[in-house]
Amino acid sequence: MKHALLSLLLIASLVAAPEAAPAQTEATVVYLVRHAERHEDGTNDPPLSEAGWQRAALLAETLRDAALTHIHTTDLKRTRGTGRPTADRTGLAMTTYDPSDLAGFATRLHATSGRHLVLGHSNTTPELVASLGGEPGTPIAEMEYDRLYIVTITAAGVSTVLVRFGQRFEG
Repeated sequence: MKHALLSLLLIASLVAAPEAAPAQTEATVVYLVRHAERHEDGTNDPPLSEAGWQRAALLAETLRDAALTHIHTTDLKRTRGTGRPTADRTGLAMTTYDPSDLAGFATRLHATSGRHLVLGHSNTTPELVASLGGEPGTPIAEMEYDRLYIVTITAAGVSTVLVRFGQRFEG
């Protein structure tokens, strides 16, 4: 099942791109996810729960063949924790972005070629998809952690693929 999903992700990131113009450079692909399940500890910056760590590991496995070149995260434990297994697997450093300036961040993503993983929140992830020119779909529900957007940006336009990864993890 995991390998079928990986194949779907890779195909989607390649096929979903609009037809490139002859002078087109390589597409910029942005994978966007909300942080994984958090451990409610009574603070404003809770870490991941055991279920969250399981999902973070699954995300790293899901994106293992995505040829990521950048990992971006907000400066909170739950987003950094969600990105940690992917950063460890790829050797990429996680850089922080300001979720209060999504338009500015979207402009930087448009200007930076490569394959980006962006870890955000239920309210910022769909907004960033829209800021990139993609289709965010419905709002992310409070207990929804399995949405993975793939936004492909080329000179010809922007396309969005939405996939679900994982299952409901207990813990």
